[in-house]
Amino acid sequence: MIARTWRGAVRAKDGDEYLAYLHKTGLSEYTATPGNLGVLTLRRTRGDTTEFLLITLWESEKAIERFAGKDIGKAVYYPEDERYLVEHDDTVDHYEVVYQASQGA
Repeated sequence: MIARTWRGAVRAKDGDEYLAYLHKTGLSEYTATPGNLGVLTLRRTRGDTTEFLLITLWESEKAIERFAGKDIGKAVYYPEDERYLVEHDDTVDHYEVVYQASQGA
């Protein structure tokens, strides 16, 4: 399994609106892509900025390609992202998942 991470930040006042936008765009596309095994969306507000960290889980690099295209190291953006984002990574990171556990269901 491969974890893919991306970071971005918006003005704190736009945090809830951007999260709703993420649900309509990237988050729904992640989960609709064959080979996606899950999505975590983390958020924290520091001062007047709200940061987002997206962690997606994939069965293989081929599955990531179905979402991101051939250059899986490049971040995927949507038309309105530019309106919201005050900071963002143009690249993503990939990690091999070597351990996963959860308690309860």
